Amino acid sequence: MIESLEGRYFLAFIALLEEKSFSRAADRLGYVQSTVTTHIQQLEKISGQKLFHRYPRGIELTEAGKIFSKYAYQYVHLSQSLKESMNELNQPSGTIRIRTQESFFLTRMLPFVQEYTRNSPSVNLRIEQGSHQDILKGVIDYELDFGIVPQNPNRHDILFYPVLEETIVFAASEDISRKVRNEGVQILNDELFISSGTSCLYHTSAVDVLKDAGIMVKDALELSSLEMIKQYVSCGKGFALVPKIAINNELKTGTLKILPFHSKMSFSHGLIVHKNRELSFTAKSFQSELLSFFS
Repeated sequence: MIESLEGRYFLAFIALLEEKSFSRAADRLGYVQSTVTTHIQQLEKISGQKLFHRYPRGIELTEAGKIFSKYAYQYVHLSQSLKESMNELNQPSGTIRIRTQESFFLTRMLPFVQEYTRNSPSVNLRIEQGSHQDILKGVIDYELDFGIVPQNPNRHDILFYPVLEETIVFAASEDISRKVRNEGVQILNDELFISSGTSCLYHTSAVDVLKDAGIMVKDALELSSLEMIKQYVSCGKGFALVPKIAINNELKTGTLKILPFHSKMSFSHGLIVHKNRELSFTAKSFQSELLSFFS
């Protein structure tokens, strides 16, 4: 099987996986659509497994395809590393794929990205957003070079490099904040709780803190955008869980207030990478600069 595999088949597989369409995959690779179709058919013939389900709305990986994808990403990564080594790079180049939470990117990482892209113009920095589990899965499956997560996953196959401590707070409008000061936090039992979703570690910790204060979340709203959360809460629509740094401007203008809870919520964000991933010259340089920036 291995001796029959060709690099272009792996590239076609990854393009189809990410684009979800034969035509878009062909456009991305500069092929005609029939070429991508042929490459995928060759892969399925060589592996003896169906790798994609074809539907009118697009494609999805089969179970065999999910297994194959891990090796396909490793191939692409190793090809890039080999290319860089052979060229004896004096300056980082190529692609770095990293996934982080939206709130961390907007409040902490954006200044680093601006500086890094200015100093390393030949690097294609592909940054994605995702939940803690999305990020961890991407690193485990070799889909990503790096991830940034809110706490150490404590896995034997993952290396964790602490970046910074993040304080999380409950925020609300002046009106709701005043009610809490006058009547106590129990009035939050009747208010809408807004977070970025139950899959977020912030949300889990928040529910525990609320429970300890005698507050049961009866009505919750999930919003993926940090800006949407802030705007929604500013209108007096419930209270939200956000990184403290994310509402500095709103605290200065009085648009939002921090609700008084005795329990402090903080998370040690860190950079994660698969223990068995062979980092390219560019990836090593990126890791070093990111950790240096935040230190």
